[in-house]
Parts: sequence; structure tokens; C-alpha cells
Amino acid sequence: MKSNADVVYRDLDASPALNDIISKKIEKLHRFSDSIIHSRVVLDSPHNHKHKGKMYRASIELGIKGAPITVTSDDPSVHIAVRDAFATCERKLKEESSRKKSTRH
Repeated sequence: MKSNADVVYRDLDASPALNDIISKKIEKLHRFSDSIIHSRVVLDSPHNHKHKGKMYRASIELGIKGAPITVTSDDPSVHIAVRDAFATCERKLKEESSRKKSTRH
């Protein structure tokens, strides 16, 4: 079941390049698990940090059969925050699918 991600920008301007990257990464996640019902990506800039400067946060919420997966990543670059969040989400999906396969036997 393939579905497009809901991408929400908070305190940021919408970026077609980021939307394209996010949609490709969501398609890649669908290859690891066919139980993804919906997906939501929230990109925001929470606040200016005193020592770290401007930070960006990428939050991914995957609604899957069983337990939903929520991942958050912070970084000074919005692109790196998105990359890291999707890498963590991919790892969690792989762990979840291997756990399900091991309980079937």
C-alpha cells in the first residue's frame, strides 16, 4: 500500500527539492515494509540555541500495523536532519520486520 507523505513545514519555507528527497526516501521505506499505512514528516526550526546556533528538526511519524514508529533528528542543516531521521527510521523498520519474521517460525 503506497501513499504519499504529508510534509509539514513549521517556521520554514516549503522547498520543492526537500519534497522530492522526502518522497524518494518514503518510497524506499515502502520497500522495507509493506505494512506502512501513512507517513508524516514535520520539518521545523524549534528555536535559536545559545551555543549551537540555528538548529533544524526533522520528525517522521510512520503509521504501521502494530506499533507506530516516530523518529526525530536535530542538526544545523535541514538536509542532514532529514537524512539522519530517515536512516534511523529505516533501521527501525528493518528491526521490526526481522522481529516479525523471527516470531512467525
